[in-house]
Amino acid sequence: MSRIAPMFARLREEGRLALIAYLTVGYPRPALTPALVEAAAGAGADAIELGIPFSDPLADGRTIQATSQLALKAGVTVAHALESAKAARMQTEVPLLFMTYLNPILAFGLDRFCRATQAAGIDGLIVPDLPPAESGDLRTIAGTAGIDLVFFVAPTSSDAAIEAASRAATGFIYCIAVTGVTGARVQLDPAVLPLIAKVRRHTSLPVVVGFGISKPEHLAALQGQADGVIVASALLDAIAQAPDDPVAQVRRFLTQMRVKPAP
Repeated sequence: MSRIAPMFARLREEGRLALIAYLTVGYPRPALTPALVEAAAGAGADAIELGIPFSDPLADGRTIQATSQLALKAGVTVAHALESAKAARMQTEVPLLFMTYLNPILAFGLDRFCRATQAAGIDGLIVPDLPPAESGDLRTIAGTAGIDLVFFVAPTSSDAAIEAASRAATGFIYCIAVTGVTGARVQLDPAVLPLIAKVRRHTSLPVVVGFGISKPEHLAALQGQADGVIVASALLDAIAQAPDDPVAQVRRFLTQMRVKPAP
């Protein structure tokens, strides 16, 4: 059974947002991923999204693309990501999700990938280039394995697109906070709050905001609006600034993200 729904239920009772940390598997070094996951969970991450490096990440901005390329050059594969996830699962019970594109899943094999993902202790999948209308096979196989499948909606999404994503998704709905690719932003796009309200008219699933989340003020602005946030590029940028001790840097960054900004 996925750990995602119980996590959101607990946080709802506590009245706080889920802080979901994104890490590129194999960055900055392949052997470090389990330790980074443990550090993130220990510093307050309620769930962790593990990005499987891919050579053509269309939804990703400069930072995630760069970390993916470094991981690929270091030899990271889908099989390595599965082993890293399995090792990370031994260190923490927070929900773990894979973010990957469809091509690596198909190359590995849908059934084989979902079985291996389940065995590694993964709770959910995020596949940016998989439209809900084409997701039937993966939804069926992942659902049988107890793995949630998360879909994106954006400020530009039509009501029909939001309805389709809401019907297909399990776990949560991923609201893109900006139009474009991933990357840290200074301010939240004002379009994100109306988007959250629109999504809630279509589903009772938790609503999580990502793309551009980079500082405590963003969490404060979304408190009471969204159910969670995903911090990706800003965390990876912070890791890049501390090559000698990325584990400690993950702890520092995520601890700081939980600090309430001064009024």
